[in-house]
Amino acid sequence: MYEDLLEKKKTLAVIGLGYVGLPIALEFARKIKVIGFDINAKRVELMRNNIDPSQELESSAFENCDISFTDSLDELRKANFFIVAVPTPVDEHNVPDLVPVQRASETIGKVIKKGDYVVFESTVYPGCTEEDCVPIIEKLSSLKMVEDYKIGYSPERINPGDKEHTISTIVKVVSGCCDESLDTIAKVYELVVKAGVHRASSIKVAEAAKIIENTQRDLNIALMNELSIIFDRMNINTYEVLEAAGTKWNFLKFQPGLVGGHCIGVDPYYLTYKSQKLGYDSQVILAGRNINDGMAGYVAKKVLRHIIQNDGNVKNAKVLVMGATFKENVSDIRNSKVADVVKELKSYSLNVDITDPYANSDELKHEYGFGLTTDLSRNYDAVIVTVPHNDYKNLDDEYFSSITKEHALLADLKGTYRGKIKSRGYWSL
Repeated sequence: MYEDLLEKKKTLAVIGLGYVGLPIALEFARKIKVIGFDINAKRVELMRNNIDPSQELESSAFENCDISFTDSLDELRKANFFIVAVPTPVDEHNVPDLVPVQRASETIGKVIKKGDYVVFESTVYPGCTEEDCVPIIEKLSSLKMVEDYKIGYSPERINPGDKEHTISTIVKVVSGCCDESLDTIAKVYELVVKAGVHRASSIKVAEAAKIIENTQRDLNIALMNELSIIFDRMNINTYEVLEAAGTKWNFLKFQPGLVGGHCIGVDPYYLTYKSQKLGYDSQVILAGRNINDGMAGYVAKKVLRHIIQNDGNVKNAKVLVMGATFKENVSDIRNSKVADVVKELKSYSLNVDITDPYANSDELKHEYGFGLTTDLSRNYDAVIVTVPHNDYKNLDDEYFSSITKEHALLADLKGTYRGKIKSRGYWSL
């Protein structure tokens, strides 16, 4: 398989061309022949014209790539090594939504041939690849894992907006269903990952490794958020505390904030879901999730309290929310907790405007029911800077004074303007 891919006698396909799949497909396409498959025909057409629908990659990223984009199963059948990079979200009850990965498995089951390879990159709970995906593939293909085809798991490590930690610079965890598959999968990824690969002992180990990467971050941020709530009652600035504590060499420099996105705010639920199925109810992990999921409400109540104490006319009060994406300097709005902040504010009958230099207004309207404001008011009762986009960093006291009332509050969630706001009320997590 490896030699045939190198000599372009066989083709690699990436199924799912979002934030994860497209960069992977293009990276491989600089070395071997690639088919990029996505069920969204409009996205496929954009990529055929060297446009990244996710707005993460420049058109130059498509240059010198041996890749064809398609939504056709007939075209996908020409591939021999399949990489699955579809999303794995949770539903409104925080239960894993396996529909995308199940449908991808169905797609593979319809096109896979004897001798082919399948590698899942989508984040799932330990056991999902072998217990949930493989049976679907085998039911539709009548092939048997190991005997007829090989399967593996290599968790994605894409960080949207990060131009330093890219596919080639981050060590890639790989796993396979047997020694032969592990060796082949490792060599294929080594084509594009300069940092090298780590060979996990089993598919379940690789799946678990991915889950705990983000669960660990989630818990550390939850601790910072809880500390922020405590320090606020003590009238201590959390960022000043973290700055002081950070002088110790082994202090972990996490910060409080809204925890959204497609990884940190989602992945822990996959682990706790599987844990519950096995008869163990998670305590620490879910405690962290509860704190982080509650931060939007905490922020909204803090702003509401300020408005009541300084004006009292809540129904006429106006709040500006700056930042709608799940993190800074990206257009990704998936699982953005800013949407929860907006929802909470509106539940108190506050008038809310939202701005963001990266987000798409139509996408926000479709996903969350609100769009972006183009004409800002000059009399806001509060401004909440939720996401520290680069476009916001040079704003100063004069700017915020120009768009707010004298009694207004600047809620600076990430502490971007600490020590710089003198003419208005100031609060940060």
